[in-house]
Amino acid sequence: QVQLVESGGGLVQTGGSLTLSCVASGITFSDYVLAWYRRAPGMQPEWVARITPTTSTYYRNNVKGRFTISRDNAKNTVNLQMNDLKSEDTAVYICNAQPPSGHNFWGKGTPVTVSS
Repeated sequence: QVQLVESGGGLVQTGGSLTLSCVASGITFSDYVLAWYRRAPGMQPEWVARITPTTSTYYRNNVKGRFTISRDNAKNTVNLQMNDLKSEDTAVYICNAQPPSGHNFWGKGTPVTVSS
């Protein structure tokens, strides 16, 4: 059974840092594009970052220079290091795994709250 389980969310002050992790099971991890999405209250989910099997990385414009996505294929894990957090980063962060073909898999999300 495919599972994506996120961890690392919490409450942090503006300007602080958090690292999110997502551990996958039931997939050939190294073949997947991995991504993070987020959903703020009252808004549609938005893409945040992704990393390809060859470790090319891509970021949403308003997180460039602050967030870093990485993967550890040996541990079936994708991480999101978030620095200089802002109030607008408050959201539920959701892990996504995209195969070369077929449907995507999603985690349940981990909440991040940035307070002033």
